Amino acid sequence: MSLGIPQLSLVIWVPILAGVAVLFTGSDRNAALARWLALLGALAGFLVAIPLYTGFDTLNPGMQFTEMHPWIETFNINYHLGVDGLSVLFILLTSFTTVLVVLAGWRVIEKKVAQYMAAFLIMSGVMNGVFASLDAILFYVFWEAMLIPMFIAIGVWGGPNRVYAAVKFFLYTLLGSLLMLVAFIYLYHVSGGSFEILDYQKMPIPMVPQVLIFLAFFTAFAVKVPMWPVHTWLPDAHVEAPTGGSVVLAAIMLKLGAYGFLRFSLPIVPDASHMLSGFMITLSLIAVVYIGLVALVQGDMKKLIAYSSISHMGFVTLGIFLFNAYGMEGALVQMLSHGFVSGALFLCVGVMYDRVHSRQIADYGGVANRMPMFAAFFMLFAMANSGLPGTSGFVGEFMVVMGAIKSNFWYAFFAATTLVFGAAYTLWMYKRVVFGKVANQHVEQLSDIGLREFVILALLAVAVLAMGIYPLPFTEVMHASVNGLLNHVAQSKLY
Repeated sequence: MSLGIPQLSLVIWVPILAGVAVLFTGSDRNAALARWLALLGALAGFLVAIPLYTGFDTLNPGMQFTEMHPWIETFNINYHLGVDGLSVLFILLTSFTTVLVVLAGWRVIEKKVAQYMAAFLIMSGVMNGVFASLDAILFYVFWEAMLIPMFIAIGVWGGPNRVYAAVKFFLYTLLGSLLMLVAFIYLYHVSGGSFEILDYQKMPIPMVPQVLIFLAFFTAFAVKVPMWPVHTWLPDAHVEAPTGGSVVLAAIMLKLGAYGFLRFSLPIVPDASHMLSGFMITLSLIAVVYIGLVALVQGDMKKLIAYSSISHMGFVTLGIFLFNAYGMEGALVQMLSHGFVSGALFLCVGVMYDRVHSRQIADYGGVANRMPMFAAFFMLFAMANSGLPGTSGFVGEFMVVMGAIKSNFWYAFFAATTLVFGAAYTLWMYKRVVFGKVANQHVEQLSDIGLREFVILALLAVAVLAMGIYPLPFTEVMHASVNGLLNHVAQSKLY
């Protein structure tokens, strides 16, 4: 707690209650009220998250701002919250992104406005709950609860195949999570009746159960990342989701899978994590290389950025399983950077889609002639996605490659060569969409971004450049927790 204020409960429940309040505005006759109430709720959610950063002790590797209340006493389940250097920045990212999503849907969403805004506010609070939970069942409840508003967002406001995409997203992520629940129940029994995540990290677990627990966690977290070959739900979900849905999926929801590896797999089953690290690194490198090549042949901008996300998240899982500080911190930085950059790219596609109602690269060309301000923002985010030094995209990838070199030259070689693919597919898309002569009448009639769109893209541009030029405010928060985790994993006895 901070000054007696339940800070983590605020970041969870302020947006959720704001979402419920927005729902009560009712029909679309009150759409303006729903929008303003949603914006106030999103801003309040971000404001209550800021003290988590300003009051964070960067030298303390343990949990901070902890809250503990009995919940279901029969099974010893507690409402236990806390954050460390691995999780606190993601709560800020979630709250920041929610403000942008509300602004992005301001004019675009014309039907069921209250329900749309409420879905994203509730989702924001629930995802903060995932990052803050220190009780396994509380974590699981939040983990599954966040599927519902995203399922609704895709299924109601999505594209022509939205129902197929929503059901595929829901089934993949739900089925993957069921084995995680089985692992939690096993750990509950062997720990003598505790669902405390921190208790599990202190228990000696034999090697065979460790491997089985690791695989159970893997099914949940690999689907969410998503890792190859369980990635196929993501392009469908992105293509059919409304712009806000794509932004939240890319910026936050994918990070939850990688966060799960850091919070559960490595500290609870460190020996199995070591033993299976080669398997994880192989899958990560396949995602980086193969999915990067798949992105090159996409004709749909959203699908291209979706495959780009899978490739970039391959860098993240690679960094985590290198078991050194460069790799792990690089993975965390890459997750934050990807949140800014991929969210910005999906918003840029949304800006064009709102005007032309097409995501096909072939339907554009010469956009810079009609939207010069937009083209400048789009250029910055495309460069960041390519890993240009000076942008946030470079910092995480550089750190992961450094970590890979310390571990194995060939890991670094395959990871680094694919930066070429990242530049290829991103800049080739940008060239075909933005440069050249005005391609058709639709592009001829385009108008440049307005004040609302400018504010959204400018905020993301500041974040991308600030993190690229001066990453210390981000990395210093992680140092102690990353070193604590690596020391804990290094002390594992069986491997």
